[in-house]
Amino acid sequence: MVRPITRWPFFAFLGGAMFCLLASSTCHLLSCHSERISYIMLRLDYAGIAALISTSFYPPVYYSFMCDPFFSNLYMGFITVLGVATILFSLLPVFQNPEFRSIRASLFFGMGVSGIAPILHKLILFWHQPEALHTTGYEVLMGFLYGIGALVYATRIPERWMPGKFDIAGHSHQLFHILVVAGAYTHYRAGLVYLKWRDLNGC
Repeated sequence: MVRPITRWPFFAFLGGAMFCLLASSTCHLLSCHSERISYIMLRLDYAGIAALISTSFYPPVYYSFMCDPFFSNLYMGFITVLGVATILFSLLPVFQNPEFRSIRASLFFGMGVSGIAPILHKLILFWHQPEALHTTGYEVLMGFLYGIGALVYATRIPERWMPGKFDIAGHSHQLFHILVVAGAYTHYRAGLVYLKWRDLNGC
């Protein structure tokens, strides 16, 4: 009987996703308390987004390169450092100013785009493996959902076209959250494919 591979990268992603959604929920619940609490909650929200993006890298990188620790450590180390740097940058007071809205979205979008390198590397190494193509399909869909979410958030679509019509439902921030949850679920499905692949085949 084949011994199952380690699950910690998959659980790290699940933890990052849950922290992101919990941080966001807490932010929306408590930010109306006071200006001081709002300031703190928004930083918690940004930390959650960075955590989700960073930990999203762990399953594909670890399971794709589990037989090549150098690249596994390189890619995971890079995104971890980038995630921590993003969190630290988001703590700066100036980061919260409205004119930095697009920069905030671009920073998180850039973190996600940096995942292209390990995905392409995976495809070069495992182009003959159906699981590599299957997981890449999920990852492309996830990237698309996250990217559209960031675009909607940054451009304030659709309320910019009809101010006041989407104050209760259909607001860009709501659409952003829906797209993030959809992207995280897509990545979860990819993680299950990785686990099955490596459980059966190992290195």
